[in-house]
Amino acid sequence: MRYAEADSSTPLITEITTQVEDRFCTLRWRWPDGVQAVCIHKGPADKPVAGDIPPGGMKLYTREEYKSNNGYRDRLDDIGLVAYTVYARHTENGETVLVQQRDDANRVLVSAGKARIYYSIVQKKGLFAKQKTVHMSITAEVPVARDVLCYVKKRGGHPAGKDDGIRFPFVQDFAAGHNQLPPIEIGKDDFVRIFFTDGRKYGLVYELVPE
Repeated sequence: MRYAEADSSTPLITEITTQVEDRFCTLRWRWPDGVQAVCIHKGPADKPVAGDIPPGGMKLYTREEYKSNNGYRDRLDDIGLVAYTVYARHTENGETVLVQQRDDANRVLVSAGKARIYYSIVQKKGLFAKQKTVHMSITAEVPVARDVLCYVKKRGGHPAGKDDGIRFPFVQDFAAGHNQLPPIEIGKDDFVRIFFTDGRKYGLVYELVPE
């Protein structure tokens, strides 16, 4: 099996649509004339298929199956954005060929849901102390890289966003489950909150929930 670059003579997959319901995704597309089967690849959206050798894990799907099921139906067990790529499949000189479309018209992104990240912030201050001790914990449904989150310290009130105060990075990744962080010391008039480092990017994959 090999890839072949799309040109004016090769069959192309077009007009892909998706429908998600109850953790199942249904794909539909326009079949090119003469193509009786396709190969479907599923993977994380941030890891596009590349190279000259088709990846493993391809799903062979025939035109008859498509008609019987009114599309291709797949269970979404993942979290975040998932990419489906549908390759037109044909035979040349007895060899299976998949048409590689550089315009990505045969590729579609689907949201498989967000993983929840729960966070807790407890501040403790002695009666006459000039500083407060902050205890933070992160409870994540999946492993989370350290650069996804940051904490922000602000004097005189709670930070409203990641740029509303002094931003600090976390120094280690978060495992799935409960993560208790080392306590930190802040001024008695300081307040701390946790934010995404990039809300537009990570908000598509995770949901940040205060406990």
